Amino acid sequence: MQVTEAVVEREYEWVRDRSAVVVPLTNRVRTDLGEAFGIDVDPVTEAQYVAVVDETFADGDRAVNVAALVGLLRDLDVEGDYPGFVVDEVLGRELAATIAGSQPLRMLGEATFHYADIVTHGDTDDAAGADDLDAALAAGTQERIPGWGWTERESPFAID
Repeated sequence: MQVTEAVVEREYEWVRDRSAVVVPLTNRVRTDLGEAFGIDVDPVTEAQYVAVVDETFADGDRAVNVAALVGLLRDLDVEGDYPGFVVDEVLGRELAATIAGSQPLRMLGEATFHYADIVTHGDTDDAAGADDLDAALAAGTQERIPGWGWTERESPFAID
């Protein structure tokens, strides 16, 4: 894999154009997790998703890593699929974390990836990494979008 500025731009456009798939998955994940934790979580709009993608790729150091992970997952296929289970999970988790940012959002992105991966499945003709890619995009971007009550208050643990 050769990652160039053109490759980063191509992956940026692909991720941006994936909103029709990623936003509904993100909203399903938010609804399910909200119900599991007994809280209301705001849904994500396409405009919010695109804004996070734009912010992510505006940071060149992050963009090159996100583009490489996206490209790997888009092309990753393993004969029989199951033997490749670990590698697509590792790449998906890292993509979600890289998009989510610093702690604690990074860790939450990784955890949310695993749930999103459980509830999304590609077509039988898709590469093995395709559903992990969608799950990672949903998990990582949703961590950076408001809607979780705890992220919209001052932490009680901050020291003045």
